[in-house]
Amino acid sequence: MAGETVITVVGNLTADPELRYTQNGLPVANFTIASTPRTFDKQANEWKDGDALFLRASVWREFAEHVAGSLTKGMRVIASGRLRQRSYQDKEGNNRTAIELEVDEIGPSLRYATASVTRVAANGQGGTPGQSAPSEEPWATPGGSDQWGGGGNYGDDTPF
Repeated sequence: MAGETVITVVGNLTADPELRYTQNGLPVANFTIASTPRTFDKQANEWKDGDALFLRASVWREFAEHVAGSLTKGMRVIASGRLRQRSYQDKEGNNRTAIELEVDEIGPSLRYATASVTRVAANGQGGTPGQSAPSEEPWATPGGSDQWGGGGNYGDDTPF
């Protein structure tokens, strides 16, 4: 990953993620994250919003389906990924450049909200909330939830 620009963005989704499929059936979800900086103006003794950054983002494969099924318009998210630049011609034939975030990790911000996480089955087929993937981990209860509210099969000692 040498030479790649990796960033983390905290902001709100401007719309529900749009899930599409390529001609080969590969899922991709596209969405926009709006991030607005806030600074404290000591003279006015109040918080002021700066100019919003609207950053287009995308996720691929099963990750795209997870994002589209989990995140909705207005949610505050934390996204980390790599900036990608692409050039194209618009309808009028003008050359354009777009900067987009290819997301590696994304999740809801828990600063002003709570979240419930459901682990996807190890076979990639998805899972039903409340059901866990088969596991031999000591904290997992086969066919149900463990004491942390999820399944097992994490491959390490992390109980979440």
